[in-house]
Amino acid sequence: MPFPDISPYVGGWTVELFGMTLGIRWYALAYVAGILLGWRYAVGLVRNSRLWGGQTPTANQAQIDDLILWVTLGVILGGRLGYVLFYQPEIIWKEPAQIVKIWEGGMSFHGGLLGVLVAMVFFARANRIDLIKLADLAAPAVPFGLFFGRIANFINGELWGRPTELPWGVVFPGSGDGYARHPSQLYEALLEGLVLFILLRWATHSRLWLQRRGVVVGLFLTGYGLFRLLLENVREPDSFLQDFTNATGGITMGMLLSIPMLLGGAWLLWRGLKEPVTIVRDAAPAPKASKDAKASS
Repeated sequence: MPFPDISPYVGGWTVELFGMTLGIRWYALAYVAGILLGWRYAVGLVRNSRLWGGQTPTANQAQIDDLILWVTLGVILGGRLGYVLFYQPEIIWKEPAQIVKIWEGGMSFHGGLLGVLVAMVFFARANRIDLIKLADLAAPAVPFGLFFGRIANFINGELWGRPTELPWGVVFPGSGDGYARHPSQLYEALLEGLVLFILLRWATHSRLWLQRRGVVVGLFLTGYGLFRLLLENVREPDSFLQDFTNATGGITMGMLLSIPMLLGGAWLLWRGLKEPVTIVRDAAPAPKASKDAKASS
């Protein structure tokens, strides 16, 4: 299957300025859509009193509005620094100016996650909020960004999969070898985005696990870690990490970074589920007024 001819710029519109090609990239829109939808979803969780079973929500809407700026900075700075440190550390001493060139690509989910964690630590301290419960509230909103980000990776024709003979294999022009490959970006959008969102939605709205400290974020970390470990088997390692993958017997950098997520998430799940909690599924109905009371009103 040939790769669809999709411009990385919205509508294919670009402007040349000072030797640079400027335009609105699908990748940038993916970040904007993921952050905005995640923000509104978190606000919806806070407003839904049924999910908290009589407990006070972790944060109010004004605090969620403030948090979004912290999270945005954490995603961008952490994602870029994480990519440099985890995947191309030689940039630091060879071409340090490349570190700030986010527009040329190169963002790491694991780095972005660490960036968000640091931002949330400072935010939680400043607002005197329990960090783990804040993470429980933020975790269900993350799959929005993961879904749109992976779709943007596919549009950009990057992070493709390994060669395959399956009928939906895609020939990515950037691979340069003409082989049909797994559209691993779409696999990740499906599992890390859609399936993980449904799983977390079940946890928050059916199981009411926002009332259990650490369980929702534990489920997110476990789910993402497991999905990423599975998908790394069909995702082609970056060319500059081929030697690393060969030296580790097929263990990719993505696998190495996902294992701690899986273990940490499993521990949070175990810890949160074993602790007793009083769950009030529905508020008690208000007592009906008597006829005499109605008559006297």
